[in-house]
Amino acid sequence: MFITQKHLPRRTVLRGLGATLALPLLDGMVPAYAAMRNTAANPVRRLGAFYVPNGMEMRAWTPQGDGLNFEFSPILQPLAPFREHVNVLTGLCDNPAVPLPGEGIGDHARASATWLTGINVKKTEGLDIRAGTSMDQIAAQVFGKETQLASLELGIDSVETLGACDAGYSCAYTNTIAWRTPTTPLPMENDPRAVFERLFGSADSTDPAARLARIRQDRSVLDYLTDRVTGLKQDLGPGDRTKLAQYLDAIRDVERRIQMAEQQNDREIPFVERPVGIPDTFDGHARLMLDLLALAYQTDLTRVGTFMLSREVSSRAYPEIGVPDAHHGCSHHQNDPVKLEKLAKINTFHIEQFAYFVDKLQSIPDGDGTLLDHSILIYGAGISDGNIHFHMDLPTVVVGGGGGRLTGGRHLRYVTDTPLTNLYVSVLDKLGVPVESFGDSTGELQTLSGV
Repeated sequence: MFITQKHLPRRTVLRGLGATLALPLLDGMVPAYAAMRNTAANPVRRLGAFYVPNGMEMRAWTPQGDGLNFEFSPILQPLAPFREHVNVLTGLCDNPAVPLPGEGIGDHARASATWLTGINVKKTEGLDIRAGTSMDQIAAQVFGKETQLASLELGIDSVETLGACDAGYSCAYTNTIAWRTPTTPLPMENDPRAVFERLFGSADSTDPAARLARIRQDRSVLDYLTDRVTGLKQDLGPGDRTKLAQYLDAIRDVERRIQMAEQQNDREIPFVERPVGIPDTFDGHARLMLDLLALAYQTDLTRVGTFMLSREVSSRAYPEIGVPDAHHGCSHHQNDPVKLEKLAKINTFHIEQFAYFVDKLQSIPDGDGTLLDHSILIYGAGISDGNIHFHMDLPTVVVGGGGGRLTGGRHLRYVTDTPLTNLYVSVLDKLGVPVESFGDSTGELQTLSGV
């Protein structure tokens, strides 16, 4: 490393539009000491994936009847008002979560880490984690070219609590369902204030004047930073020039997002004040986070979102619904009717929060329909029966119109062991992001794709 008289502070930082941009450490740097047009023919489509842990009380989940002639089960009852947008899928499996020879325990970590990736994960408690790129990030790579944020990852549980992870597996596997690359898990954000600031910066509200002032300030800082960095090129060695080129690529991406923000600043945005903290109750917290996700969709700041209603192995209790017991303990019910009833209450409470979000999207106009009409939302788990850590016959619901590419109101039964990833191949196709295969997929879901 060479010591020179040149000095550009590494901590030159640009904050705003969800970006924190700091100059990488260069050898020559050390001092002497949305948007697409939303029309009926080409609506903007959105994707959401919502995960619940520890399995399900399947007897209270699975509907009676098939096809159009099904009855909502007790757990699914909160979705009944949205029947025409709801598809309940039975028979899908997450084979990559099943332990390979010698892997043994760790079904909870494998459940969440494989749910959106369809790839068997490396069993390790170290830094050498490896899963697969999740399907939401496949969509984000395409949709992110048109939005300020490629994706948004939200959760309710704190990822700072690292003591309740699955034996033999890094907490990275249970802390998220979103993986940008096989070795890059995306952290779930559970602080509403942090989410608001990522969406709208440090302003106290979504007031357009304050937002425009912040955008202009960001541009001013960015212009200054670009001029200073560009001037370094002639004094750098080959290695540093490569690093600098990568850094300037990141700057250009931020420039693109600032330009989009300026173009979209006249878009009508609901007035929302910046949250002050995390609500005390589970449903209050969940609904505030879901409101922010709906707002991100509505303002086209992102079109891709993932949401963890809780983490695997969660010991959260729900006294507000009459369940003072730990969730994970209830899931290991041993067919005890009392524990099964409590588990069903938790499962229903979770889907009530999801139904709140569905209702929210249905109430927001979007082009020639609503946000719900133009979205595909996947709700489910990587475990069905938590008592035996069963990864077959997974509880799965698909909600939304997909911009006219998805018909609801059905209970669709598939052949046992149909890969869950077949659903993702179908969903990505309906979103306009077709892939030939994904994870352990064997093709598209025929009935779903035949719509």
